[in-house]
Amino acid sequence: MASSYTHLSFLAGRTSPPFSSDRVGLLPQRVEFRLAKTRFRCSAGQSGFFTRLGRLIKEKAKSDVEKVFSGFSKTRENLAVIDELLLFWNLAETDRVLDELEEALLVSDFGPKITVRIVERLRDDIMSGKLKSGTEIKDALKGSVLEMLAKKNSKTELQLGFRKPAVIMIVGVNGGGKTTSLGKLAHRLKNEGTKVLMAAGDTFRAAASDQLEIWAERTGCEIVVAEGEKPKAATVLTKAVKRGKEEGYDVVLCDTSGRLHTNFSLMEELIACKKAVGKVVSGAPNEILLVLDGNTGLNMLPQAREFNEIVGITGLILTKLDGSARGGCVVSVVEELGIPVKFIGVGEAVEDLQPFDAEAFVNAIFS
Repeated sequence: MASSYTHLSFLAGRTSPPFSSDRVGLLPQRVEFRLAKTRFRCSAGQSGFFTRLGRLIKEKAKSDVEKVFSGFSKTRENLAVIDELLLFWNLAETDRVLDELEEALLVSDFGPKITVRIVERLRDDIMSGKLKSGTEIKDALKGSVLEMLAKKNSKTELQLGFRKPAVIMIVGVNGGGKTTSLGKLAHRLKNEGTKVLMAAGDTFRAAASDQLEIWAERTGCEIVVAEGEKPKAATVLTKAVKRGKEEGYDVVLCDTSGRLHTNFSLMEELIACKKAVGKVVSGAPNEILLVLDGNTGLNMLPQAREFNEIVGITGLILTKLDGSARGGCVVSVVEELGIPVKFIGVGEAVEDLQPFDAEAFVNAIFS
């Protein structure tokens, strides 16, 4: 069927107007957002798969921007000192102000290399006379961060290929929020009218299948679980993708066992899972999303590097950012690894897995 070869692309819509260098920042005394409805969009040409789902899905609304804003409150508190530093800034205090600004960025886990690059760029622009006020410095700071994110974080949309079912593998270490993120992603897709099948591929942790079954019931999705003693994860995922193909599912979401990135045998299992689903649907998995705990800050970088080397990560889900003051790690992970952040977790509610938007993020941490 023609619909089987229609290109699937889920686009995380923008939460704010396009970036312009003359309006990067917000005044310290006043916070403004343009709260236009954001689209988590599906597009697939003139016909086929997405004509059954609807041309545009307007699930996100005004509250989404507010969720992102509130989700980064702890990071914003850390960075609030920047407004105090720049409020009465004068040229004679440039070195002191930039030293304290550098410290604020480091505390928020922007990382040494990124922090030095930002601060030195500001210093050069100040000394050359390009920046002449605290407001201009703040705007330039935000512009630098946004530029870093935009340069290496362009493909924030889900790339789901040309064949049904699209297959998404969710990977990560134990305790990072992997299974919960899968459930929240299922909720988002299900609300768009997508036919979603879950695969309980975490055969290592006893309670993982039960946890995913609860999410399946909660979201109204079907689920494939392991059978028999000592089931192999690759077998479960193969069964799920075959069922997805035979029964016309749109997306198969595959859970996997949590593992330390230093455990070679378990990392090898991921390779087996990846190969197994590829044998059922050519080109699968379409996405391999790595879930990283935002509370770990820059410590997530070694994890991400190792997972990427083993299975080829296509995108990141950063969780628990609402409970962390380390929001700068978002910039660090994008800049260091060049892997796009596709979703961020900014709360406990099922709706709190948000498509990542660079400008909304910058506005949320630098208010």
